[in-house]
Amino acid sequence: MSNKIIDLNTFADGALAERANVELQKILENIADPNTDAKVKRKLTLTITLAADDKRDVVLTNVVGKSTLAPAKPIEAKLIMDLDNQGKVTGAELKSGVKGQTFYDAETGEIQDDRGTKIVNFKN
Repeated sequence: MSNKIIDLNTFADGALAERANVELQKILENIADPNTDAKVKRKLTLTITLAADDKRDVVLTNVVGKSTLAPAKPIEAKLIMDLDNQGKVTGAELKSGVKGQTFYDAETGEIQDDRGTKIVNFKN
């Protein structure tokens, strides 16, 4: 093995290790998020860019940390399409599961139409 040129723990006054830990924290938080797929692989990339001066005796370096996270799981919803009073296409979220079907909202105690609009209040 050749001589060690830099110590990754102390390089750039510890910035390399700090960037790695910042991105690792993002990845761990993403893994802990129940809205993401636990099995999707995440990635942490550290890039050190080096550029020499004209004399080639000094090298300027830049350290960049980047994490690739799992996206949030998709959320599905259904829209009912219809025409408004002017004949223009409009839509509303389908709450009942089936177009035209009413449903009982256990939280409010109300019978609601397929869009979640109150029809009858049994509490009164």
